[in-house]
Amino acid sequence: MVSARSEPQQNRLLASLPLEERERIFPQLVPVPMPLGKVLYESGGTMEWVYFPTDCIVSLVYTFADGSSAEIAVVGNEGFVGVSILMGGDSTPSRALVQSAGQAFRISGQRLKQEFDQRGQLQLLTLRYMQALITQMAQTAVCNRHHSVDQQLCRWLLLSFDRLSGNDLDMTQELIANMLGVRREGVTAAAGKLQEHGVIHYRRGRITIVDRTKLESLCCECYAVVKKESDRLVPPPPLMHA
Repeated sequence: MVSARSEPQQNRLLASLPLEERERIFPQLVPVPMPLGKVLYESGGTMEWVYFPTDCIVSLVYTFADGSSAEIAVVGNEGFVGVSILMGGDSTPSRALVQSAGQAFRISGQRLKQEFDQRGQLQLLTLRYMQALITQMAQTAVCNRHHSVDQQLCRWLLLSFDRLSGNDLDMTQELIANMLGVRREGVTAAAGKLQEHGVIHYRRGRITIVDRTKLESLCCECYAVVKKESDRLVPPPPLMHA
C-alpha cells in the first residue's frame, strides 16, 4: 500500500539538499503511486521524467531479443531513476519497472537538468550517486558471470531489503528468476536451501528475512562491494541526521 504520508525528505538525496535548493526543487515534485509492475520507461524510449523513490524499489532490467531478461541494478530511496537525462542521453537500452510497490516523487527531466547546471549540491549528490550506481551495475555483471545462483539470490535479497523499511518482500520466484536471468528451478532450489537453514521464510509470494547475519555470511563478496561504495558516496538515511 502507498503511504499517505510520503514526503520528499524520505528520499536520501532530496533530504540532503540545502534549504535554498529545496525551495527551488520541492515545489516542482509531484507524488506518484508506484504499483508493482509499473513501467517507468521502456528500452530506447524518450525519458521525460526523473523519479525519486521514497518507499518503493525500481528495477533496471535489460530484455534480450528472445524475451529473456536480467536485472542490472535496483534503485530505492537512496537514489533516483532517470540518470540518462542528466548525462545527456535521454534514453537507455534498459527498462525501468517497479519491483516493490510504494510511492515516488517525479520531476520534469528538463527542470532537473536546469537545477543540475547550477552546479550546486544537487549536482554533487547526483554525480556521487551515479558512481555508486555504476559500481552496482558492474558488480552485478561480475556476480552473474562468476557466482552461483545461491549466491546471486543472497545478493539480490540483501540489496532489495536494504531499500525497504521492513523485513517482508512480496515477490514470486518466477519474478526473481526473471530479475536474475536464471531458470525458475534454480531460484526454487536456492530459496529452499535458505528456508531450510532458517535464513528466510517464504510463503505465497512473500519473503521474510529471519536471520540477516547468516544471509550475509552466505553471500558472495559482491554485496559488500556494492554496499561499501554506496555507503561512501550516498548520504545516510534521513533518520541518521543529527
